[in-house]
Amino acid sequence: MAKKKKGLIIVNTGKGKGKSTAAFGVVLRAWGRGLQICVIQFIKSEKGKWGEVKAAQKLGIDWLSTGDGFTWRSKDMDETIARAQYGWKMAQEKITSGKYDLVVLDEFTYLLDFEWLDVNEAISWLEENKPPMQHIIITGRNAPQELIGYADLVTEMKEIKHPYKEQEISAQPGIEF
Repeated sequence: MAKKKKGLIIVNTGKGKGKSTAAFGVVLRAWGRGLQICVIQFIKSEKGKWGEVKAAQKLGIDWLSTGDGFTWRSKDMDETIARAQYGWKMAQEKITSGKYDLVVLDEFTYLLDFEWLDVNEAISWLEENKPPMQHIIITGRNAPQELIGYADLVTEMKEIKHPYKEQEISAQPGIEF
């Protein structure tokens, strides 16, 4: 029977939908338990008012978006990369602030996969600076093996069927955003 406690590193990765959605489910559970929460989105536009952002504002959850939208639509990759790297600096401040029990680094794997941030440096920083009881959830496709090895819990989302592709059904408010 497991008896020790520690703040977990949780990674939601894979090509299937639901990585961020699963993280936001934990956010809601943590909020219900009175935990202090911060979510940082690294790719989604800071101007986006998705359903989860609106809910977080109503619940008093700290929610920051540093991106300028989806990377494949970027008109200025240098700016996109700079925003993502700024998000990492902001995440470092939030993680070490002592204010949060749970920090979600949404779409963080892209920084590592695109080599905008060195995976070993990020892991080393977390090992040295993450408070022992703080939980961190990292989402995004293509989580590097080093991150998978470091994490306490890793879930891979696998796409089996998707309404966009098979049925040409557009994104639905309250379901996808």
